[in-house]
Amino acid sequence: MRLFNTYGPRMRGDDGRAVPTFVRQALAGEPLTVTGDGLQTRSLCYIDDTVSGVLAAAAHGMRGPVNIGGASEITMLGLARLVIALAGSRSEIHCVDRPVDDPAVRRPDITLARDKLGWEPHVPTEEGLRRTIDWFRAGA
Repeated sequence: MRLFNTYGPRMRGDDGRAVPTFVRQALAGEPLTVTGDGLQTRSLCYIDDTVSGVLAAAAHGMRGPVNIGGASEITMLGLARLVIALAGSRSEIHCVDRPVDDPAVRRPDITLARDKLGWEPHVPTEEGLRRTIDWFRAGA
């Protein structure tokens, strides 16, 4: 099974991943650091959906790899703006150099998971981000 960009409560704010980093920065009123022009995309999958995908794959006993992840894409700039809005932050966005190995697109093909496992994510990105922000705000 290949997991793609899972996020949610209980992540460390300093682990280097976009969602917890953006949330930590927004709640602290710090600038959100977006690499490059921020137009690279990611597909996010809330932890509850990832777990249900893992359980579906385990119960099915399917052989071979299956992708578990979000089906829709968001730009990193769009994600930063959304986190700022949902957190009620006044943070600005600062663009920094983009790593050479940073992919322009990261979106899993979840067709096999849909067809064989009957699985797809259900928690909308905005709702998952709200839950994540609430957890961080409560004193993560």
